[in-house]
Amino acid sequence: MTPKAAVSPRGRARPVTGVVLALLAAWYLAALLGNWNGAADALARAGATPDAARIAAATMAQERPVVPAPHQVFSELSRSIVGVPLGSKRNLLTHAWVTLSATLTGFAIGALLGIALAIAIVHLRSVEASLMPWIVASQTVPILAVAPIIIVALGAAGVTGLLPKAVIAAYLCFFPVTVGMVKGLNAPDRLQRDLMRTYSASRPQVLTRLRWPAALPYLFASLKIAVAASLVGTIVAELPTGAQAGLGARLLAGSYYGQTVQIWAALIAASVLSALLVQAIGLAEAATARALGTQPAGSAR
Repeated sequence: MTPKAAVSPRGRARPVTGVVLALLAAWYLAALLGNWNGAADALARAGATPDAARIAAATMAQERPVVPAPHQVFSELSRSIVGVPLGSKRNLLTHAWVTLSATLTGFAIGALLGIALAIAIVHLRSVEASLMPWIVASQTVPILAVAPIIIVALGAAGVTGLLPKAVIAAYLCFFPVTVGMVKGLNAPDRLQRDLMRTYSASRPQVLTRLRWPAALPYLFASLKIAVAASLVGTIVAELPTGAQAGLGARLLAGSYYGQTVQIWAALIAASVLSALLVQAIGLAEAATARALGTQPAGSAR
């Protein structure tokens, strides 16, 4: 079989560009339809003739639109990042850093906890029978119900600031890591494990030389899910506390004052931050694969 020709960067960029343009078109259409009645009413109250052209133009320039147009959101992003001094409470990067700090702390706690639980589950059947049902059941409780309880409980114990948000982030992200690592650590088949026992390998040796390398693709796949879940947990944790900083605080302030453009800008910032975190995990996976002389999962075609 002849090898497939390598896809050029231009060939890879075309589908992405097409999707982005389609999303922008759908977004503008949603803004047009969502703001139509409000723009028509505003023109009528101002005494202007509410013809279709004027209404369509007004839907793209409302101060507090139901659905902000893309150019309004990007203008708000530019104003709150470039037009405001860094460190100011109005600078979106300052809020993003506050959220990122708690996200990374919670992600580290949750990932380590998930890996430790997975190792215990794989090696101890009693732990699997006793803990696994509770681990699954823990994810059935809505995070919006759990977050205030955790924050109040930790606040009563004198723990405030970054740690309560990190705990909630860890609560969301430990589950995919646990499940993924259990699957990965059990990936080697029985023949491989029996061969290690034939060589009188101890449990730590089987773990480090057989199970762990086999589990790495599962680990990185679960970490990508976990880091995004950790960001969601941090933002949710910032909502019930009335936080003064963080992307959750920006969302809350925007909802209080009806600043829908500010809300959408904070959402876009959170989406970009999540994408960057997932990309960072992907780069770490590629670097690990190069160091081990293997191929990253999903790279083969």
